[in-house]
Amino acid sequence: MTTESAPAPGASAAEEPRPVSYREALTQAMREEMERDPDVFVIGEDVGQYEGAFKVTRGLLREFGERRVVDTPISEAGFVGLAIGAAMAGLRPVVEIMTVNFSIVAMDQIVNNAAKVRYMFGGQVACPVVIRMPGGAGHQLAAQHSHSLEAWYTHVPGLKVVAPATPLDAKGLLKSAIRDDDPVIFLESEGLYAKKGPVGGEDELVPLGRAAARRAGSDCTVVAVGRMVWIALAAAEELAKEGIECEVIDPRSLRPLDMDTPAESVKRTNRAVVVEEGWPECGVGANLAARIYEQCFDWLDAPIGRVSAADVPMPYAKNLERAALPQAADVAVAVRRALGR
Repeated sequence: MTTESAPAPGASAAEEPRPVSYREALTQAMREEMERDPDVFVIGEDVGQYEGAFKVTRGLLREFGERRVVDTPISEAGFVGLAIGAAMAGLRPVVEIMTVNFSIVAMDQIVNNAAKVRYMFGGQVACPVVIRMPGGAGHQLAAQHSHSLEAWYTHVPGLKVVAPATPLDAKGLLKSAIRDDDPVIFLESEGLYAKKGPVGGEDELVPLGRAAARRAGSDCTVVAVGRMVWIALAAAEELAKEGIECEVIDPRSLRPLDMDTPAESVKRTNRAVVVEEGWPECGVGANLAARIYEQCFDWLDAPIGRVSAADVPMPYAKNLERAALPQAADVAVAVRRALGR
């Protein structure tokens, strides 16, 4: 099991690294990889002059110029296809799709081309493209702009899919994704861009396919994806006041998926709850629950709990949007149910 590293005991505040926002961590990763490898370039809508819809590409045009930071027309199918071709030719494009909702327009390019290239060419051609997609709900953007599509992309063989929850993982996983020779869908939660924390140095990568334990506990394992890691941690802190200790596991990478870490945890706690922001039908939570059942059936003392968004298009009204999204209280209810309380 892997855990986040903590400052050394007795270290002074001056020795601790400056906290960096999730947004800045992504910018650092791209800048460092562009400095390291001249084949890396950034492409997407408003990534240059405007510095990205969420300011993740801030400063990159000024530093690297318009040949390596490319503003595109509003045509996701067009510029994703261009990036796939560039990757096949040996470059390493980092695509920013303004939000994951717009990636639906480029679904044919992503699923039928990027994901299939290596297989269809018998391994002779790689496709090292990273497609960054901000997503999630919580900003009153309503039903067409609040998607969490982790399950859609995780379903597709040939794609790798990651969903970092911390600045450290945002930077370390993006660097790993850029260096990977396969297409990587890089899912960012819009609700985490301001979240601050430590990050690694230029040579510190977070490997794809390795989960992390965010909190130790002995009563129930909570496996949470992306922004839901923070919701699960908040629930765990409240439950601790009742004497219930939850272990919180962050998969970080959904494909490839590390099942050893959550399975080892469930074998100790004998109970599990999975938490996702996406819809419940055929979601990543359903897959995680099925995989836990397969590996841990003999250790489970209760059915696996599932917490997800409501099975509805996302409402616009703030109170309804909140009701449709998983909250810490929902996770706490699922944990208590697993414990028979």
